[in-house]
Amino acid sequence: MTDFLLSTGLEAVNWSRAQFALTAVYHWLFVPLTLGLALIMGIMETCYYRTGSTFWKDTARFWQKLFGINFAMGVATGIILEFEFGTNWSNYSWLVGDVFGAPLAIEGIVAFFLEATFVGVMFFGWDKVSKRFHLASTWLTGIGATISAWWILVANAWMQYPVGQAFNPDTMRCEMTSFSQVALSPFAIDKFVHTVISAWIIGAIFVAAVSCYYLYRRQKSGGAGDGERDVAVQSFKIAAIVGLVSSVLVMISGDESGYRVAKCQPMKLAAMEALYNGGNGVSLTGVALINPFEQPDYISGKEPPMKIAVPKMLSVLATRSLDGYVPGINDLIQGGYKLPDGTIAPSLLEKTTRGTKAIEALAAYRQAKKDGDETAMEESRKVLDSNIQYFGYGYVNQAEQIVPFIPVCFWTFRLMVGLGMLFVLFFIVALFYAYKRDFTKTRWLHIAGMVMLPLGYIASEAGWLLAEFGRQPWTIQDMLPTWVAVSDINVGSVMLTFFIFLVFFTLLLIVEINIMCKAIKRGPAFSRVAK
Repeated sequence: MTDFLLSTGLEAVNWSRAQFALTAVYHWLFVPLTLGLALIMGIMETCYYRTGSTFWKDTARFWQKLFGINFAMGVATGIILEFEFGTNWSNYSWLVGDVFGAPLAIEGIVAFFLEATFVGVMFFGWDKVSKRFHLASTWLTGIGATISAWWILVANAWMQYPVGQAFNPDTMRCEMTSFSQVALSPFAIDKFVHTVISAWIIGAIFVAAVSCYYLYRRQKSGGAGDGERDVAVQSFKIAAIVGLVSSVLVMISGDESGYRVAKCQPMKLAAMEALYNGGNGVSLTGVALINPFEQPDYISGKEPPMKIAVPKMLSVLATRSLDGYVPGINDLIQGGYKLPDGTIAPSLLEKTTRGTKAIEALAAYRQAKKDGDETAMEESRKVLDSNIQYFGYGYVNQAEQIVPFIPVCFWTFRLMVGLGMLFVLFFIVALFYAYKRDFTKTRWLHIAGMVMLPLGYIASEAGWLLAEFGRQPWTIQDMLPTWVAVSDINVGSVMLTFFIFLVFFTLLLIVEINIMCKAIKRGPAFSRVAK
């Protein structure tokens, strides 16, 4: 990108965003189940290794088969997702490719090949390699998938909290200055922990739902045999333990993520709380009447109607203090409040003024370099360096551009948290019935287990929608807005490929669900009836 003043029509920007969102949403249907099943099938094969029981071998092979179907679909959508950075977001790729590309390259070279290598042994190595080596292959497949998620999430976290880099006006690119800061930033660690644990919940819900299906089918028509019943019972018990532990841990990691968002992305926090005017000792909103289809009038500062809130809890979440100051949307626009380091928060006007200075200084630097004027180069470089942190604000023309769409942020947060609390309750009940009652005949629990499956995916997708909608309009926080990051591409091409991908991904999903359902209806294959 040779001209930072490039501006593409909003229609192209919106269609490019829609296409990337479409791909990401479909991709995320497959990823969490891969990570969740990897843990559970590893536990089951460990049971086989320790006991030598053929029952656990057959059980592990059954869940590995479902893992394999899902794994293949996830790879297909993930590859397309990475290509879209170059096709639709070439300005972004040019600017930060040296930083953003590093974790993606490591993910492909190290993590993906690790899981791709051992997944073959896991599927085809039964009775061909030792039990110990096969167990190691199963765990290494899951570890590879988790490491793969780590590097992808490092890249995503860097977009939301860009550290360990510096802009080079000579190359017009951001260059990495500290790999450790990029790979181990607090934002990346929190995002990884929260995301992976939430994927374990998806895996637990999936296993519990399939197990409940077998038990429900047996109750209704006697279609499941004793071996299938035993697989369902033992799988349900493991899923209940993994699910409850993960649900509790995800609440803890979610609290830490909220604290990190408050520090690094205060506008996202304000949007997801519909907090228009902040203050000290701010309440945490439980529910409020927010129109899901219309941006509310936050400028007036009037609180949403029918608001039910917990006193002071947002301040606790954001500052770890009952009386901590939490800025609202209008505060972030107007500035003037004291930051935790003692400085005064700049207003949006100050940020846009300094961002414009940075853009002008960059243009002056490049012109001076072209003219061979080293004195002018040095002066322009000083101005650029002193204002570079607000570079992205130089492209902002009005306050509305930096405020995310509040209804999406508000409702996805409540959907995610509300369903998370429901999962805790479900797994507590499931664990009680699994170990204290004969739940094989408890039909309402079987139905509840199957209902949890779509709710798990809704909660998972809601979390990602919040994460990505909440940082708008930034592709890179405070550095690069979407309308500058997008490729100079014909909008018709983006629209065409959007609908092609929509059809393609929908067919992939239908195929996966069809194959999954057939494999589940067929049930586990038994080496022998194992009691």
